[in-house]
Amino acid sequence: MRAECTHCHKVYHIPDERLPLGKKVKFPCPSCKEVVELDLRANQADHVTSPPSGSSKDSGKDPTIGAALKRKILRTVGDLPPMPQAVSKARKILANPTSSFKDLAIVLVTDQAIATRILKMANSAYYGLSSKVSSIQQASVVLGYKTLAELVTMASTSKLMSRTLKGYGLEAGELWHHSLAVAFGARFIANKKSPAVSDDAFAAGLIHDAGKLVLDQHILQRKEAFEAFMADGQEGFLAAEKEILGFDHAEIAFEICKAWNVPEDMTIGIRYHHHPSWSEANTMSGILHVADGIAMMSGLGTGIDALSYEMDDGAMESLGLESQDLNKIMTQVVASVQKTTEELQRH
Repeated sequence: MRAECTHCHKVYHIPDERLPLGKKVKFPCPSCKEVVELDLRANQADHVTSPPSGSSKDSGKDPTIGAALKRKILRTVGDLPPMPQAVSKARKILANPTSSFKDLAIVLVTDQAIATRILKMANSAYYGLSSKVSSIQQASVVLGYKTLAELVTMASTSKLMSRTLKGYGLEAGELWHHSLAVAFGARFIANKKSPAVSDDAFAAGLIHDAGKLVLDQHILQRKEAFEAFMADGQEGFLAAEKEILGFDHAEIAFEICKAWNVPEDMTIGIRYHHHPSWSEANTMSGILHVADGIAMMSGLGTGIDALSYEMDDGAMESLGLESQDLNKIMTQVVASVQKTTEELQRH
């Protein structure tokens, strides 16, 4: 069977004997990593399309949805603050054994607000310092370069993720607390499964929902349609995004990460953090998926959508996690978020 990806138009020839007739087959395009779907339930299923954006609830959709709206939205990605560039530069400097405090100062001096947040976080109960630190240099000496890299990432994302998102019904700071919870959870999970990626897992957790920052205004404009779609309680925001917009926030986050030059492993993990089984065994997607679920279960979710979150059993198995592990990690996550935010909440 001939199949063509609607995103990059790569053509694949799949042997008929490998196709399960009467079913839908989803897989990531090896070329562009977007999810594509082959519908074998009917005779006309002879082409590949994006994951379904319509259903029986489809009635009079906005004519701007789908590919046209996605192109319009992606043009606004550049309007987001240049947080990732600062993070990327700082992480590279901190990872370089020949770097100096002067090199780091050059990056941070352009945004004193970030430097201030770094110090506030360094002085939070989470790091358990016996005395307060008053400078970036002092913090790096006391905490070490690795921890300072973590602080730079947190400080650079905290303001961006602290926005009020009216479309998603999130008050100021709610998305940040959720992102922080996912970051800690991802690091704890990575430390058990693959310690080498723990730092990247933490950073990916902080920005895994970046797509919501871009989609919020478009959801707010279609608030009635979203509320109607979810009225029966059977569907969550993720399904509503696909149905009403034609794509979801993870797809937009994927594009944002590419624009921000986020490492590929993290980018793919973020793209598939709701559906790790679609990621061609990308470990990061499984880590983020389970960490997201843990954040939801701990009460650090993202509004009403937390009630409809379903944990992928395959992700749990691939990470070697049992239910008792989740309870332990959940306790650690709640304590870590609370301790980290204590200093920031002080005026």
